[in-house]
Amino acid sequence: MIGTVQALPHRVAAVLGREISSGELPPGTRLPTEQQLTEKFGVSRNVIREAISQLRADGMIEARQGIGAFVLGPEQRASIRIDGDALKDVNNMERLFELRCILEVEAATLAAARRDAANLEAIGAALDRMSGEERWEEGSIDADLAFHREIARATGNDYIHTFISFVCEQIRRSIEYARVTNPLQDLIEVNVGEHVRIYEAIVKGDPEAAGSAMRAHIVGAAQRVGVTLPLKNDATHQSAAKGN
Repeated sequence: MIGTVQALPHRVAAVLGREISSGELPPGTRLPTEQQLTEKFGVSRNVIREAISQLRADGMIEARQGIGAFVLGPEQRASIRIDGDALKDVNNMERLFELRCILEVEAATLAAARRDAANLEAIGAALDRMSGEERWEEGSIDADLAFHREIARATGNDYIHTFISFVCEQIRRSIEYARVTNPLQDLIEVNVGEHVRIYEAIVKGDPEAAGSAMRAHIVGAAQRVGVTLPLKNDATHQSAAKGN
């Protein structure tokens, strides 16, 4: 049983990942059901779902519609990896935030157009965790990442969800860094406010507003770790406006 520890999805994913790497769960094996994993680890279904999303993003498992999730062999894994130490370089962190803009702005736009009641409930639940009692704890970071993954899920595009789930784990370090380099109360107030605006735009079904709110959030998040990104996405238009 994992117990009441922080970063539960990450810990569950790490345990399952070790079982896959060691051969305890060999290639082709069907993972236990959500209910079985919930009982095994003593955590909620949401934690299990987030852990499974992380394993999918790492290319260790694949989901087969209506059947379950299966372990992939090393030769089948088309995973993308980013060296965590490389993100200590501000230039690499800037590139990561640029990638977030490319993926997540469009994801928010699509989510606003395609979301259903279940999606809104999941996104709202993550937002509630971020702004509730956990807001001062590491659990709020998990909620923050879940918020972004649930928006990706709301696009209805599994590829977008997989890529954003992967990127989410890479930005955990940037969130942790922001929390120790900025006044925590101010940081939380601003960060939650940015997420509220994204959520409200998605609830309203306003794709343009959702995309703009997501870009503003990512630009703000970048600034809080010392990375400067343009607020506007149309760099070509900006160059033309300058006569370049």
